[in-house]
Amino acid sequence: MQYKKIEDQATAKKYTQWCGSITVLGDSPVIESAKKELFLGISSMLGIHPGTRSEIQQQSGLVIAVKDSVGDLVDIDFNQLNDDGYVIKTVTFGQRTTIFLVGKKDKGVLYGSFHLLRLMQNRENLHQLEIVENPKNQLRMLNQWDNMDGSIERGYAGNSIFYKDYQFTNELTRIEDYARLLASVGINGIAINNVNVHQVETNLITSSLLPKVAEVSGVFRAYGITTFLSVNYASTIQIGNLPTADPLDSEVREWWKDKAEEIYSYIPDFGGFLVKADSEHRPGPFTYGRSHANGANMLAEALQPFNGIVLWRCFVYNCLQDWRDRSTDRARAAYDHFQPLDGEFHSNVILQIKNGPMDFQVREAVSPLFGAMEKTNQMLEFQITQEYTGQQRHLCYLVPQWKEFLDFDTYAKGRGSEVKKVVDGSLFQNSYSGITAVSNIGSDYNWTGHTLAQANLYGFGRLTWNPDLTVESITDEWIGQTFGDDQLVKVLVSKMLLNSWSIYEKYTSPLGVGWMVNPNHHYGPNVDGYEYSVWGTYHFADWEGIGVDRSVKTGTGYTSQYFKENADMYERLETCPDELLLFFHHVPYTHKLHSGITVIQHIYNSHFEGVEEAEELVETWIQLKEKIDPERFEDILNRLKEQANHSKEWRDMINTYFYRKSGIKDELNRKIY
Repeated sequence: MQYKKIEDQATAKKYTQWCGSITVLGDSPVIESAKKELFLGISSMLGIHPGTRSEIQQQSGLVIAVKDSVGDLVDIDFNQLNDDGYVIKTVTFGQRTTIFLVGKKDKGVLYGSFHLLRLMQNRENLHQLEIVENPKNQLRMLNQWDNMDGSIERGYAGNSIFYKDYQFTNELTRIEDYARLLASVGINGIAINNVNVHQVETNLITSSLLPKVAEVSGVFRAYGITTFLSVNYASTIQIGNLPTADPLDSEVREWWKDKAEEIYSYIPDFGGFLVKADSEHRPGPFTYGRSHANGANMLAEALQPFNGIVLWRCFVYNCLQDWRDRSTDRARAAYDHFQPLDGEFHSNVILQIKNGPMDFQVREAVSPLFGAMEKTNQMLEFQITQEYTGQQRHLCYLVPQWKEFLDFDTYAKGRGSEVKKVVDGSLFQNSYSGITAVSNIGSDYNWTGHTLAQANLYGFGRLTWNPDLTVESITDEWIGQTFGDDQLVKVLVSKMLLNSWSIYEKYTSPLGVGWMVNPNHHYGPNVDGYEYSVWGTYHFADWEGIGVDRSVKTGTGYTSQYFKENADMYERLETCPDELLLFFHHVPYTHKLHSGITVIQHIYNSHFEGVEEAEELVETWIQLKEKIDPERFEDILNRLKEQANHSKEWRDMINTYFYRKSGIKDELNRKIY
C-alpha cells in the first residue's frame, strides 16, 4: 500500500487513460473508503488527481458501482457473485474504453478497488480485464491478543495500537490505517482484545468502555470489518454481582441476554463473542460440571436475536497434568473434549480450532477435529505472530505451512475432503465457517517488527480469501507491492521467503517433535523446556531413542482420532511421513528414515544445514543493498544477522544434547561440544 510512483512513462500513460476520472455509482461509508483509496493510489502512482462524476460520461475512465446502481450499463451475471464478490471488467464503447469495478454490495466495491490497485502496483495489463472474484471463506478474521495496559501477549512488534495505560488510544489514524491494511486483503472481522481476558478487559462490555468500543468499531465498519470482543466467561461474577457463572443458572442466562442487548445498543452490527474457557487457568463451564456446549449455547442464545455469533476456542487441556505418564497426551485433548458434543452446539456457535492439536509449532500434524464434527460449525485458527517460529526476529514465512494445512485431506467424506472445504463450510453445508489468526502487528514503524514478517500477514489474508492461490503467486504479489518491480529483488526475496520455513525448522525442532524452547517466553533453545511444571518433556528422549508414541498399538491412541486413511498412515512406521515421525512415534536413534539416514544423523545434519542456510540468507540480502532503501535494508540485515547467530546457539545446544544422550558420533566428524 505504498503506491510508489510508476517511473515507466509508457505504463503510466496506459493507466492514466482509465484513471483520469472516476465515476462513482452508489453511496455508503464503505464506498467512500473505496473512493478514497483509489484517489490515494492513483494520485501517488500516476501523479494525477482524478476527477469524480456521478454519471457515466462519453470518455474512457473508471466506474465503481454496486449491483443496484449499475443497471444495464455493463453485462454482468450477478448470480455468480456472493455478497463480498466483485467483477472488474474492461469494456469498449466505440472509441472509448471503460473499466467497470462492480460489487454485489459495497464491500465488493472496496475489495475490488484494492485488487485494481494491486494490479497497477505489479504493472499488470488492464486492457482486457475479465475478473470475477468471490471469497471462499465467509468469515475472514484476526484475533488481537492486545491488553489494555498497552502490552500484547505474544506480540513482537511493539505495543498495542488500541490501548495505552488501561485506556483506549485516541490515535484513531493508526487504527484506520490498520483497517485499510486488513481490507486490502479481504479481512472482514476482528476481535480487538486478548483471548485471555483480565480484570480490566472484562469491563469492555460495560457502559464505561462500550462508547470507545463503538468508536473503534466505526473505524473498522467503514472498511467492511465487523468488530468482536473476547469475553471473560466469569463476567457474571467479575462485573455482574452474581455468585455463579453456571450456564444453566437462570440469572446467569438472563444477565448475558441483558448484556447482549446493551452491547448492540452501542454497536448495532457487533459481531459477537470470542471465548477461551477451561484452559490455562481461564474460567469455564467445567467449574459447574457443565459441558462446553452448555457454556457456548448460553452465550449463543443471548446473541441470537441480534444475529451475533459465538467463537468458542477448542484450545482446552489440563496444563497441570503429569507428563511423566506416557499415557497422558495433550494432543488428544481437543478431540476428546469436543467431538462427543457434535450436534449439541447452537447454529450460531463456531468452534475455533487451532491448525494443529498442540500449539502453533513449526511442524505438527493437522488437528483431527477438522471434519470430525459434521453437525457443528468449524473455524480454523492460525498464528501469524511467530510465537514458536522466531518471534519476528527470525525470518519464517508461514504461508507454505498454512497452505499444507489447508490442502490436507481429512477423508471426512472420502477423498477430496480437504481442511479448506471443512472450514469454508462447503463440505457439510455449515451456516457459519471461516479462518482466523492471531495478528502479528504492533506500534513499530513497519507494523511487524521484521519487515519481511509483513508477508505473513499479507499471505494470511490472501489465502483466507482464496485457499487455492499458490504460495508463489501470493509471494510475488507481496514483493511487488513492497519492494517494486525490480527483477533481481523479486527473485532473491522470493527465494528467501520460500526457503525460510524449512531453514527455521532445520536448526530448531526435528521431525515434528516440537517445542524445545525456553519456558514462558518461548524464544531460544531449551531441549527440556516446559513452562507449567518440572514434569517431563514433550519429546520423551532417553538414551535409547526419542519421540512420542501416539499409536493405538503401543501408545496414547491419538492416531485413532483421524479418519481411517490418515489413521493407518500415521499408525505405522513404514508409512508415517518423516517430517512427522517423532510426533507420532518413539524410535531408536538408529532408526532409518525414508531418506536412508538415521534419526540421530538427521538431527546432526539438519542443524548444521540450518545454520549454513541462515547465513546464506544474510549473504543473499546483502546482494540487494543498492536496490532497497537504506532504512529497510539495514533493519532487515540486522535481523538476519541475529538469526544467523542465534541459529548456531540452537545447533550447538540441540546437537550436544542428543550426542550426550545417545552417545552416537556424527558420521561426518563435525564439531559437537
